[in-house]
Amino acid sequence: MVNKEEFRKKIINTAGQIFSRYGFRKTTMDEISKALKMGKSSIYYYFPGKEEIFEAVVLNEANILRNELTKAIKSVESPLEKMRNYVFVRMKAFEKLSNYYNAIFDKNLDHFDFVETIRAKYDREELAILRLILYDGARKKVFSVANSEYTALAVQTALKGLEVPLFWKKKDVDIEERLNGILDVLFYGIVRK
Repeated sequence: MVNKEEFRKKIINTAGQIFSRYGFRKTTMDEISKALKMGKSSIYYYFPGKEEIFEAVVLNEANILRNELTKAIKSVESPLEKMRNYVFVRMKAFEKLSNYYNAIFDKNLDHFDFVETIRAKYDREELAILRLILYDGARKKVFSVANSEYTALAVQTALKGLEVPLFWKKKDVDIEERLNGILDVLFYGIVRK
C-alpha cells in the first residue's frame, strides 16, 4: 500500500510531466487523473485544484534546482570553478525544469500569488549564492570585486538576459559552448591578471 506522502509525490511528478508538455493553461484535471489511472476525486483528496498541484510541482522543481546548485558549488574549492559550476548548472537546469522556469518567467501566471512569492524567494536565494561566491573569490584574491552586492546583481541580470536566447529559441545551439563564451566574458572583467 502506498502511503499518503508517496502518493502526493506521484501526483506531483506525473502532473509535472503533463504541465511541461501542455503548459498550465491547457492541462486539465482529466488529463492528470487519466495519466495517474485514477479518478479526479482521489486527486482532490490531496490537492484542492489544478493551481495547487501546479504550485506543488513548481516548489518541487525549485527544490531540485536548489539541491543541484548546492551540490555543484560544494563539489569544487576554487571560486572560479564555483562560479562556472553555478552558471552551468543554473542554465542547464532551466532546460529540464520547465514548470519552475515558466512559473518564474511567464507573465500569464502573474495572477497567482504563489508565483510572485516563488520569484522573490528565487531572486533572494540566487543573489545570496552569487554574493558568497564573489566574496570568497575576492577574499582569495581570485576576483577583483569592489562591491559583491552590485556585482552579484549584475551577474544575475546578465544570466536572466541570456535565458530567452538560450532556451526559448530552440535552435541547434551548443549550450556548453555558449555558456563557456559567456563565462569568458564574465571572468575577463573580474579575474585578476
